[in-house]
Amino acid sequence: MEKRFDPKTLAPEIFDAQIKLGMAVKTCGLDLALIELAQVRASQINGCAYCLILHLANARKAGVSQRKLDLLAAWRDTPDFDARERAAIAWSETLTHISHGGVPDEAYKAVRAAFNETEIAQLSFAIGLINAWNRVMVAAQVPPP
Repeated sequence: MEKRFDPKTLAPEIFDAQIKLGMAVKTCGLDLALIELAQVRASQINGCAYCLILHLANARKAGVSQRKLDLLAAWRDTPDFDARERAAIAWSETLTHISHGGVPDEAYKAVRAAFNETEIAQLSFAIGLINAWNRVMVAAQVPPP
């Protein structure tokens, strides 16, 4: 894969703004392990190798076990994830696949059972951010670091 363009060089103000948003997400108070699980799952769905490398490392630093990371793509088929992790991963899948029918009330009810409204907003920003990064890095064909 050959890199098509360099988003950081060609749009530095936007790139830096995304970095700042990422820092705000990481320091919002929501459990960093949950954020990383949601972001890794979105990156898996979107096929972003660059973001997978970064967020798998971040997830490990946040205390997510290697076993959970190994099983993340099949999270529904294993008891390894707790209720909040399951809700965050499901919400990530729903928002990442938003073009497949929006966000059904059932999906919101499920995430609302595990998170308060503030946490849902924070998680939604984390998922929206990783989806934006995924799309830019995949479009640019930026290779993993």
